[in-house]
Parts: sequence; C-alpha cells; structure tokens
Amino acid sequence: MLDSSSPMDNKAVAAHDVSGGSRKDRSTAWQLLNEYTQSASLRKHALAVEICVRAYGEQRAAELNLGPPEADAMTEIYAITGLLHDFDYEKFPSPEEHPWVGNRILTEQGWPEEIRHAILAHAEYPHTPRISHLDKTLFACDELAGFLTANALVKPSKSILDVNVPSLLKKMKDKSFARGVNRNDIVTGAAELGVRLEQHVSFCLAAMQKHADALDGKEKE
Repeated sequence: MLDSSSPMDNKAVAAHDVSGGSRKDRSTAWQLLNEYTQSASLRKHALAVEICVRAYGEQRAAELNLGPPEADAMTEIYAITGLLHDFDYEKFPSPEEHPWVGNRILTEQGWPEEIRHAILAHAEYPHTPRISHLDKTLFACDELAGFLTANALVKPSKSILDVNVPSLLKKMKDKSFARGVNRNDIVTGAAELGVRLEQHVSFCLAAMQKHADALDGKEKE
C-alpha cells in the first residue's frame, strides 16, 4: 500500500495547528484516508488531486505575499482538502452518503470548517455554493486530475511524464475516452478560477509531472 514515505509525501510541509486547537496535519489526513480507502486507484486519485490543489495553494499564498509560516499553513490546508475530498467514497459511494458521511466524520474529529465546506462543494449535487478560492480550486482540480490520470494510463509507459497538453485538449473532445470524467466540471472549474482552460490543464499537468514518482510508482506491500 501507499504510505507517507512516498517521494511526494516527503515534500509535505511541517505540521501546523490548522484546526484551532487540536492538531490536524497532513500526516493525520493521510492516516484517515488509508483507514477508509483500501483501493490503490482511489488513493492515487487522492494524491493526484492533492498535488494539483496544493500547487494552487502555493500560487495563492505567493499572490497574497504571505510570509513562510502563513504560506505553509495555507498550502497545508489546500493539500489536506485535496487528499481528503473522497476519503469516504469507497465505503459510502452513493450520492445520499458521499460526501455527507465524510463531512460528519470530519466534523466529529474537529477538522477546519473551510476544509469541510470545500469538500461539500466539490460536486454539483450537494448544492453547496463555492465561495472561497479553496472551494473553487478543489472543484476545478477533481475531475481534471482524474482525466490526467486516465491519459497517463493509456500510454505504453503509463507515466504522467508522457502526457502533453495538446493531446489532453484533443481527448477532452472525444466523449468516448474516459467517459466517467465530467468535462463540464473541468470547463466550469477553470472559469470559476478565472483562468483559461488550456492554462488550467497545463498548470495541473505540470504539478503532477513534478511528482511523477509518487503517481507512477507501484503500490508498496
């Protein structure tokens, strides 16, 4: 199974008290994900979304000219949100349960409201308004990360390093490819972030390629 010693995980920022009292950091989020999710593909999806959302968190912190402590705290909140967005899906996959059950668990455990709200807003059917930059980022990255992974898996190498933007944009128009990916969510997500679709795709692809070892690696027993 994947563990917190994977190459990408070693780059995680130091733990921060992001919950206003109880210590909830990325390491704790990773443990929670593994407690509820046994599927290797779902854990890798969580990592892919984390990578994309974290990259946007780093960019946002830079735009706000935050100092190291505040920037690290913001980036960790973004990363945790990406990592946990589907943690309940394997056990509670129906629209009546996901992400409601997961949100209840996160509430009981004392995770920050901004993380919980973004997770409730990461799909259209909960009808939770996307207000914050974090809300919009998670929604924009979720389906795209899945689409990027699907493109990697059809390559002979199965590596994200062999994926390119022109091919991605072309395959987005091919409705027979990766049918489970909601193209409208990707397009809407980019628009809500205020970026061009090509720019959004390129940004997330670059982030995932930066951590290709973690995403392409085999599961550890």
